[in-house]
Amino acid sequence: MSARPLVSAPLTPREILDRLVAFPSVSRDSNLPLVDWVEDYLAGQGITAHRHWNEDRTKAALFAHVGPWEEGAVVLSGHTDVVPVDGQDWTSDPWTVVEREGRLYGRGTCDMKGFDALAIWALVEAQRRGVKRPLQIALSYDEEVGCTGAPPMIAAMQGVLPKGAVAVIGEPSGMQVVNGHKGGTGFHVHVKGFEVHSSLLPSGVSAIMEGARLIQWANERNAWIQAQAVSPVAAGFDPPFTTLHVGMISGGTAHNITAAECRFALEMRVVPGEEIEAHVSDFLSEVARVEARMKAVRPEAGIHLERFFGVPALVPETEGEAEALIRRLTGGNAVGVVSYGTEAGQFQEAGYSAAICGPGDIAQAHQADEWLAVSEFQAGQRFMERLLEELAA
Repeated sequence: MSARPLVSAPLTPREILDRLVAFPSVSRDSNLPLVDWVEDYLAGQGITAHRHWNEDRTKAALFAHVGPWEEGAVVLSGHTDVVPVDGQDWTSDPWTVVEREGRLYGRGTCDMKGFDALAIWALVEAQRRGVKRPLQIALSYDEEVGCTGAPPMIAAMQGVLPKGAVAVIGEPSGMQVVNGHKGGTGFHVHVKGFEVHSSLLPSGVSAIMEGARLIQWANERNAWIQAQAVSPVAAGFDPPFTTLHVGMISGGTAHNITAAECRFALEMRVVPGEEIEAHVSDFLSEVARVEARMKAVRPEAGIHLERFFGVPALVPETEGEAEALIRRLTGGNAVGVVSYGTEAGQFQEAGYSAAICGPGDIAQAHQADEWLAVSEFQAGQRFMERLLEELAA
């Protein structure tokens, strides 16, 4: 595949970061202005990028390949979406990178446009300098709403680019290798009851009280899980076990009327080595049991479930190529695991050796005055420089 000639001067990582942050690519909105800019910028450097659209074509993932047109590339993976700033008290414009006291403030500087900027810079440098092993970039959408944009992007890459071998997912990790994280899934639960005066309770169905049975099941499930022996794979996590959680609930109209509606969301964070679907199956069995009890009183009653995310765990690999590569580039021996989910497990599930390494501290993500330390951004650039050297060797 021949590349187009260079037609514009390359930007520095910081210049790229400034441009990326300027796009308010909140998950609820389109990311197309950002994608348009990245695609045009890469084209100006002689790099052809490819899009994968969502169903209504309001968002797109972007991926590209430089170097020999062959399999075995290192893939630099990041997401383009950020969380909202609504209701947060920012001391500067969240859509403008502001440097203060060694920190780069702005929405997404840490999670994860800092890494995206470095990855775009590295791809352009690989094109300019030449590499013997190919380099790819993969920028997804809708990571912040359940990592839903990466799987179709990864599938689309297989038919367009040569298959990559190693995926480095640049979530903030302090430039340390993370080789494992929990998987997870969640359900929006809508319990439909039947209203009667509370004095006639047995002839009605309280959606809140029936929903509470499912929440109590989650409590009992947590207690049962925590009573089990901790597996070696799970031991490094905090906490070292699977958790089920309900964070919000709503429903009911008055204290003396059985509730017609109850809504809540239940999430599961599952340690590697356990099957997410086994926990799901047990939950569905409990839903069926509670629903049957409700319908025996009022056939109109019922429970509706909507699954709203599903993220596979990142399983620590034995002699994994991704972990070995990151160790060589960072010179670090420390390895860690995290309890939140990322797109790394999705790359691993698709046959890539995957690990996490990116600038920043996850504690800064999603916060008002989100920031990335300048030193971390510089460490990320040194990482990319060493990567380019290795790919050229």
